[in-house]
Amino acid sequence: MDSNAGSGFPSPGPLLAAIDGPPDLRTLPIDQLPEVCQELRTYIWETITRIGGHLAPSLGVVELTVVLHYLFDTPNDKIVWDVGHQAYVHKVLTGRRDQLRTIKQYQGISGFLKRNESAYDTFGAGHASTAISAALGMAAARDLKGQTHRVVAVVGDGGMTGGLAYEGLNNAGASGRDVIVILNDNAMSISPNVGAISNYLTRIISHPLFNRAKSDIWGLTEKLPKTDAVRNVVRKVEESLKTLLTPGMLFEDLGFRYLGPIDGHDIRELISVLEKVREMDGPILVHVLTKKGKGYQMAEIDPQKYHGVKPMPGSVKVPAGKVEEKPRPSYTEVFADSMVRLARKDPKVVAITAAMADGTGLMRYAAEFPDRFCDVGIAEAHGITFAAGLATEGMRPVAAIYSTFLQRAYDQIVHDVALQHLPVVFALDRAGLVGEDGPTHHGTLDLSYLGCIPGMVVAAPRNATELYGLLQSAVTWDGGPFAVRYPRDTVPESEFPENAPPIAVGSWEILSAPAEVTLLAVGSMVAPAEEAAQILSRRGINCGVINARFVRPLDARILEVAARQSRLLVTLEENVLRGGFGSQIDVWLEEHGLRSAVELLRIGLPDEFVEHGPRKKLLELCGLSAPQIAERISQRIATHGPNPTAAGADSPRDGARSSPPAPSGRAGL
Repeated sequence: MDSNAGSGFPSPGPLLAAIDGPPDLRTLPIDQLPEVCQELRTYIWETITRIGGHLAPSLGVVELTVVLHYLFDTPNDKIVWDVGHQAYVHKVLTGRRDQLRTIKQYQGISGFLKRNESAYDTFGAGHASTAISAALGMAAARDLKGQTHRVVAVVGDGGMTGGLAYEGLNNAGASGRDVIVILNDNAMSISPNVGAISNYLTRIISHPLFNRAKSDIWGLTEKLPKTDAVRNVVRKVEESLKTLLTPGMLFEDLGFRYLGPIDGHDIRELISVLEKVREMDGPILVHVLTKKGKGYQMAEIDPQKYHGVKPMPGSVKVPAGKVEEKPRPSYTEVFADSMVRLARKDPKVVAITAAMADGTGLMRYAAEFPDRFCDVGIAEAHGITFAAGLATEGMRPVAAIYSTFLQRAYDQIVHDVALQHLPVVFALDRAGLVGEDGPTHHGTLDLSYLGCIPGMVVAAPRNATELYGLLQSAVTWDGGPFAVRYPRDTVPESEFPENAPPIAVGSWEILSAPAEVTLLAVGSMVAPAEEAAQILSRRGINCGVINARFVRPLDARILEVAARQSRLLVTLEENVLRGGFGSQIDVWLEEHGLRSAVELLRIGLPDEFVEHGPRKKLLELCGLSAPQIAERISQRIATHGPNPTAAGADSPRDGARSSPPAPSGRAGL
């Protein structure tokens, strides 16, 4: 029975409605598979345009996914998908058809591969270029256990711009193990692909002699007797022609038998080739050509726009006489405008991104300053060392990379940038909880993984004015690397700051004077801190609020005043507590002999990977809404009572304040 009936969601076609898993798919005759593909496209398009999600990538792999599950004995045979953007068809065919309408929604199915969601999701993936290495590991485990199932990695040409893919290819080719790599080539990742590898694949695709020879060889193979001697002769002829006609023969040189390119939308050609491949030994790479957004003209014409879509907009009527408020820009948009302004002022400013020019807001920058913009592809590690090289020659590189993706370049941050004290700026978009993309994309660790690096400046703005001010400071800072992290959210202001000044490195902002309870809030938590302070004030608890916009270095002067004048310090951060801002404060208090003088309450994200769902909902689940913060502080005060060690000559009870000693320098550096 169709559970979508009467729900307002599309119902699957008759063939798709009868497929509750790959075994059902395999009962169909081959001539019905094109109809299954059409029903899949319609169902995915109509569902995802209503609820939002990754659309064009999945439309492009409908035939490939159907054929893989049709020919291979999944889940016994292992299919390892790269990234997960392309896996919606896979989810529909593997028992999650009716759950597609919940994808990326709170308590719904994940938008990416997730091992605990299905036995068919053999390897979790939200970052690119991992499939080949994971598949090789599975193949090695299979061989060690004496098993015989097949292992298939499906990796996009965008994933092939990442170095990890070539580390996997290098080792898989040398291993000689039975592993199949499907190169899904649609000439795009999210942004158009860049670099020599993209050009190399284009040359293979466009070489008429190679394609004609490839077709003739397969035709000859079909006609000749199936003996080992004949197979050896045909293979030698094939390899000789490939060497002669194909530029570089990169994959063959890495130890793979290369087959293709083949039409990824031709069911019969896919079946013909993959049936043979299924029976072959050793490392094999099948080059499949697909069209991102296939089947819907608007998505084919603009696959970048339809890579990820928002829910279909409804008709929103503004009541008569009501002035519609101007929408507030996002932090990403403010960053984009700031970069253009900074580049106009300073010819040394260079922008770098890793296949996310649109996501990081750098498209306008790239159009205005093409010579000072570089998209390195899905190659974050290379991008950071490239930035380090720019910095050695006096340039001011700004690496705009999502917080979660910057983790992929951690060694380069430490070894190539920080150790050499190079002035590379890290613009960390999507810091904190990003929402529906879930734990693979939440940027919840950066205050911890950057905050422990010697010499690293780590800052977080509370609004658009501070973001522009911090970026101005960052591109002129000579003291080493400088990271600015900001959330996937709108800024409090509706206007872009015209005259925001640079912000002194290590300086905090006192929003309300330190009091009995003082809240030290970082970035996105400043507004909830101010609201929580108002709630507590109505309960008779006097609170100070400090905008701790620098996590490294700490503002020693303001921090010491707050520590001496408060009974309770509360740190607030949209980051895990372990190693985060609160931990930095704890260490500072200990080092300065103030740990016993004031209570410390650290509030942040839990020690777990947070699920997917709307950002506001997730913040509430993690206890980071203003009412929850206020309640947590009230409970702490009720439980612990006054702190007797905080009273003394400068006790806040008697109103007398002794002046704190002059700061001895910035803490934390």
